[in-house]
Amino acid sequence: MEALRVWRASSNLLGFAASRAAAGTAKGAPAARALCLHIRCCSQAAAAATKSPPPPPQDRRRRSASSSTSDRESIRAIRLKKVEELRGKGHEPYAYRWDRTHTTKELQDGYTHLENGEVCAEVAVSIAGRIVARRAFGKLVFMTIRDDSGTIQLYCEKENLTEEQFEQLKTFIDIGDIIGANGSIKKTEKGELSVYVKFFEILTKSLLPLPDKYHGLTDVDKRYRQRYVDMIANPEVADVFRSRAKVVSEIRKTMESFGFIEVETPVLQGAAGGAEARPFITHHNSLQRDLYLRIATELHLKRMLVGGLEKVYEIGRIFRNEGISTRHNPEFTTIEMYEAYSDYESMMNMAEEIITRCAMATHGKLKIDYQGTEISLKRPWRRETMHYLVKEATGIDFNSFGEDVESAKNAVKGVLGIKTESSENISLQACSSVGHVLNEVFETVVESSLVQPTFVLDYPIEISPLAKPHRRYAGLTERFELFICGREIGNAFSELTDPIDQRRRFENQIKQHNAKRAAMNKEVKSPEVKDDEDDFSYEVSLDEDFLTSLEYGMPPSSGMGLGIDRLVMLLTNSASIRDVIAFPVLKIQQ
Repeated sequence: MEALRVWRASSNLLGFAASRAAAGTAKGAPAARALCLHIRCCSQAAAAATKSPPPPPQDRRRRSASSSTSDRESIRAIRLKKVEELRGKGHEPYAYRWDRTHTTKELQDGYTHLENGEVCAEVAVSIAGRIVARRAFGKLVFMTIRDDSGTIQLYCEKENLTEEQFEQLKTFIDIGDIIGANGSIKKTEKGELSVYVKFFEILTKSLLPLPDKYHGLTDVDKRYRQRYVDMIANPEVADVFRSRAKVVSEIRKTMESFGFIEVETPVLQGAAGGAEARPFITHHNSLQRDLYLRIATELHLKRMLVGGLEKVYEIGRIFRNEGISTRHNPEFTTIEMYEAYSDYESMMNMAEEIITRCAMATHGKLKIDYQGTEISLKRPWRRETMHYLVKEATGIDFNSFGEDVESAKNAVKGVLGIKTESSENISLQACSSVGHVLNEVFETVVESSLVQPTFVLDYPIEISPLAKPHRRYAGLTERFELFICGREIGNAFSELTDPIDQRRRFENQIKQHNAKRAAMNKEVKSPEVKDDEDDFSYEVSLDEDFLTSLEYGMPPSSGMGLGIDRLVMLLTNSASIRDVIAFPVLKIQQ
């Protein structure tokens, strides 16, 4: 019976009216009369609907998954039958092409001047798009189609079409189908600009129903898994990806305007370097060796500086086999740039330039709203050292501890009230130097408070193995991170060019990693504990070729990495990184 009901609905009226009428039956006889008005030659079905007790409104919204799947398959079976019947009548429901003269936006913009009821019979237009709404009134059918630029109404009158075409319109067309239409332009008496259809053709027959018009696609997980359906049901989603394209385009324009050239570096690498992160490992069969998906583009871009290119950048995908959250996706997009004969001050100016230009390209202004908070991107942005920000937030002056790590830990425990058995204390006790303790306090206490754009300067040398030592302050590096809305957007250094110092730091980093790995192996983990970004089970090795390149000599340089996904989140007011990545990595459905 459900299949028969769907067949009648799809054959004799648009899906939109059917859903409204079906919902209306829950309210009694008036809705049943509305159903009779739209479904011709189906009085028995209407009477049956009138006599049957109306289901509770919430039942329709809370149908089980199996029931929903059954309905979906019934609709698919009916539409497959329509495909067969169309081919039997000599109509191919999957066209090769359609020649358009206009987009829907071009028509909306070009004919806004028409008066209500006015017809431009001398104008011939051809458009195409997906049917997103349909209403039938005897010899008149209205359809709304959507293309990439917007929507427009199709005004389909029986006397203006052949009998075969009007029958096809009533019997074979469903919401979700993609059609092409030719005709003239008119504005209805109610002021709706329309294409007065003289001919149409089914270009693609949709086999599956679109989400309910009123409730839409609200299952967040399904939205990410079936982004194509999400974009059909929620047109504003496509605007996010249009904005993303603008951001990437503006970044490239900015880089080119400053004389940078774009290069490409390997995704598959023999050693994962440029950051401390767990890599994805793959195997090359012909070479009989394991390779790593890159965790950064840094080391190969620096090789380009050694080779003589003085301003280089790359926009590319980075892969890190770590946790998934609203801020983290295992594959993400960054831009990394390197400039010879400059220091990290130059990169602060470049960060301001890139982000303000992107804001102007997407918003036309430097004050934007992010999740209810007004963010001002007006330059110059705040610049403070990590030591100052931690002292401002906690009152602890880390310069007073020298290299006494235990005194630093005790001071932090006292000021922050950290209990011995807490997870915060476990992280604190794992710190091997005063610099690590400083960074731990910064990440725990300060980071989330940096709402307005802030450059955090001069990081401890222990956590910055690729940055040049600070020219004035021992134990620090010339490094900054840019924070907006409590999130790291960029990371930059005055680059380390001393090959001996670089080797020493890499070796020290490997020792620290292996110590953490050994400590982790001693712990007894329950099977329920999942690996995350704090897992040090992976191996770290020296990139000997990069160290060799430094021995040929790299000019004094600065470099910066910016997270494009997080920048797009900021400029599109998106709460999750999954909202700005078209097809994010998700857990397997159970």
